[in-house]
Amino acid sequence: MAARLILAALALAAPAAARAGTLGGEAPACASGGGPAIRANITGLKDRTGSLKLELYPATEADFLRNHSKLIAERKTFRRVWASIPADGAIAMCIRVPRPGRYALVFTHDRDGRSKFNFWTDGVGFPSRTKLRRTRPTVEQAAITVGRGVAVTDIRTQYLRGIRGFAPIPRS
Repeated sequence: MAARLILAALALAAPAAARAGTLGGEAPACASGGGPAIRANITGLKDRTGSLKLELYPATEADFLRNHSKLIAERKTFRRVWASIPADGAIAMCIRVPRPGRYALVFTHDRDGRSKFNFWTDGVGFPSRTKLRRTRPTVEQAAITVGRGVAVTDIRTQYLRGIRGFAPIPRS
């Protein structure tokens, strides 16, 4: 009985994203006592179609957003996690990192299901709250430092919004 009360109290104290469950095949790395990993709390999705992708790159301008096959061939950091979009509720994704350090993190909302970024329809996000507008993101916008445990970051999704370029969808 005491164990049930403790578990119930822990569940009530957990953040909403954690209660909703962390998405992706690497979710156990973000569980209590896990890591090193990153839990990204995703907001601002345009809709609940398609799938979600989180990618981890080295935190250098030369390697950021570089072809993953080349990074892997050179034994550099690259990880990718896909997840289906839940019908409702908070969204959190988890991705393991090889060791504590500084990395670049990219989130993509693949709305058309083609597994390749579609400039016209897909959404993108980074740990930085900076609006992309019409520029390519810098490694500084995507940089995150991870310790031995789980680093938590909030990512607000941005979509192409006319001639302005990429920006978050206004909240209604």
